[in-house]
Formats: sequence, C-alpha cells, structure tokens
Amino acid sequence: MKKILITFLIMFTFSTPAFAKVNIVATLPWIGSLASDIGKDKVAIKVLVKPSQDPHQIEAKPSMILAAGKADILIYNGLDLEIGYLPLLIESSRNPKIQPGQAGNLDCSQFIKVIEKHEAVDRSMGDVHPLGNPHYHLSAQNILSVARGMTHALSTLDPEQAAFYKTNLTAFEAKLKEKQKQWAGISLKGKRFVAYHRFFEYLAQEYGFQIVGYVEEKPGIPPSAGYIEKLVEDMKRSKPDGIITTTYYGKDEIDALSQKTGIKSIVIPHDVGSAPGVTDWFSLMDTVLKSLQSQ
Repeated sequence: MKKILITFLIMFTFSTPAFAKVNIVATLPWIGSLASDIGKDKVAIKVLVKPSQDPHQIEAKPSMILAAGKADILIYNGLDLEIGYLPLLIESSRNPKIQPGQAGNLDCSQFIKVIEKHEAVDRSMGDVHPLGNPHYHLSAQNILSVARGMTHALSTLDPEQAAFYKTNLTAFEAKLKEKQKQWAGISLKGKRFVAYHRFFEYLAQEYGFQIVGYVEEKPGIPPSAGYIEKLVEDMKRSKPDGIITTTYYGKDEIDALSQKTGIKSIVIPHDVGSAPGVTDWFSLMDTVLKSLQSQ
C-alpha cells in the first residue's frame, strides 16, 4: 500500500503543471482580448464588463469584488472611464497586489496619446472626461502601445514567462502590420459623419474622416427638442455620409434622425463581443472600418 501511495504521489507531481496561471482581471472586453493574445495559456482572464453594457454606467458588484480579490493584476482602460466602480472595487478587494502604484495595477491609458484633455470642467459641460477622451481602443497606434505596455507588465509580474509573452507580442505586432495593410485599402478620407457620442474621435483622427456634429447636445445629456430641430436642418443642408452610434445606446435617436433627414443610420460595434463575428480586437476593427466604408 505504501509503495502504491508513493507511486501515485510521484505521478501526480509530474502531471501537475509547473506553473500557476497569472490571474488577470480586465475591466473591458477589448482589454481581455489583448491580454489573451499576449498571455495565451499562461493566464486566466476575468472580464468585468459585458459587451452589451454601457461602460459609463457600471456599478461594483460582489462578484467583481471577489474577482478583484483573487487577481494578480488588474488591467483597466483609465481616463476615468471606470470611475463609477473601479476605486470602490480596488478598495473593497483588500488585495495588496492591485492597489495604485503596485505592479498589479495597470492603467492602459498611460501608454497612449490622449486627445481632448480639459484643464477646467464643470457640470454645465455635461459628462466630460477631464483627463481626456477615454475611447481610444479603436486606434491601431494606441492599441500597439497598450500591447507593448501590457507585455512589459506581465513580464515584470511573471519573469519566468517573459520570453513567452514577448514572443506573443512579436506575433501580435506582425498580425497588426498585415491588418494595417488591409485597412489601408479602406478609404474613409473625406467622409463626414454625425455621431451620437464622442466615441469615434481617435478612429477619425487615424483614418481621416470627420465628425461634423453630435446627437447629444452635451456629452451624456439628452438633447433638447430645439437642438434636434436645428441639427435636422443642418443635416439636410450639409448631407453627411451617415449617423453613427455604438451598440449600447442611441439607436432609437439616430433612427429617428434618419427618418427626418434621409441620412442613413449606422450602428457600430463598440467592443469585442458586441456583434456577431466580433471575437477579438482585430475582428472588431475589421467590422468597424467596413461599416464606415460601405456608406
């Protein structure tokens, strides 16, 4: 019996993986997608926000706090997009690894070129992000910087797998380079769109189209009847190429504008998993750019 037990223990020891996966908690689906590309089977990923949810309107839940408590690293968008729940989540988790300033607290926005910063903000301006526009993930340049920053963070946290993470980053960079060649054939320069929310500014900057108006009178504030009346007249006169919004809000409003103006309404997936076939960041960009090109 003793010999059998020893044999079993030896077999169990050698059949058990030599490493423990790094527990990643990502706030948004696109962050989880990048973490999967870099970490692959060396990481376990929990994404807090569902693709169907408005990332501005998330509240901390016990399940999120529990996940954060077990995290080796918390990776988030930053620029106050998660301000409504992330500070409470971090504090309530009582996890020393993910506290601000620790290696397990990764703000992805530190790696990108932020636009639309505001020196002074007050409530009369609407739901304005003083640190800058937080919707930077539809920019290939920014995502490449984030992927590199994420690789460095994981390599620091898990040095034994650093070469593995860097190899995966190299593959990610190569795939992005090939995708950018394909996307270069999608001509958006000169196109003009009315947007529901200030969501597409980084994309517009990178691909050369214009946002010529907004359905929201001020960010996060429903428009008045007078504002919509003026917007309708402006659109009838200027004839933009489309009215665009994301999959989580504004569809009814842009459909109503479309009926009044004859300008096509376009609903664009905002994140990984928010539309059929959008399974990672690359397919998200494929779908977004093709949606805009077809107009």
